[in-house]
Amino acid sequence: MDKNREGIKLMQEGKLEEAVKMFTEVIEEHPNDPVGYINFGNVLLSMDDFERAELFFKRAVELDETVPAAFYSLGTLYFELERYGEATRAFQNAIKQGMENADVFFMLGISLVNTDQITLALPYLLRSTELNPEDAEAVFQYGIALAKEGVYEEAVIQLERVLTLRKEDADALYNLGAVYLTWQGDIVTAKSYFERAVREDSNHMLAQNALVAISDLEKSQE
Repeated sequence: MDKNREGIKLMQEGKLEEAVKMFTEVIEEHPNDPVGYINFGNVLLSMDDFERAELFFKRAVELDETVPAAFYSLGTLYFELERYGEATRAFQNAIKQGMENADVFFMLGISLVNTDQITLALPYLLRSTELNPEDAEAVFQYGIALAKEGVYEEAVIQLERVLTLRKEDADALYNLGAVYLTWQGDIVTAKSYFERAVREDSNHMLAQNALVAISDLEKSQE
């Protein structure tokens, strides 16, 4: 097993100090290979040492601007720091350099959502769900983004998909209720979803508040 693989194995086992030593050796032996810097940066990122991690990722990019993993790791770091504009550019570069997996499209989509660029986010979230249709969180976020853009019919389809992946997911149930209320003004259907959400999670405040609002409305109409 080469030292990069050994270091990754140590990191996965939570042996971070040993992983640091291993990647230090990799960098000393191969100072112009970006892989060692990326792996060292990932260890630092897992330790919340963001400042040093950024330096290592940027060094990897300086050595080779065509390595998508360096940009992906930079994007992950910026996302953790809520620097979503920089995260967006880093994930875009990762895709530009050939990264084609569900995670990078999901992270790019969510970064765009967090900068209120939901229309731009939609195709990336869609692509993420296409590449990994079993990822309930990706399907959920895609459904929420569709709802925010007023694409209600497709939003319902995606949120119902979440319920096939995460049975009686309280957040999906609440948002289905919210979509029916906003889209069709369908209080009866919305109420049933809110009630299901509360049955699943008795502490779901949004669903509880929605039920109180509906109850007040019904009383005022009596």
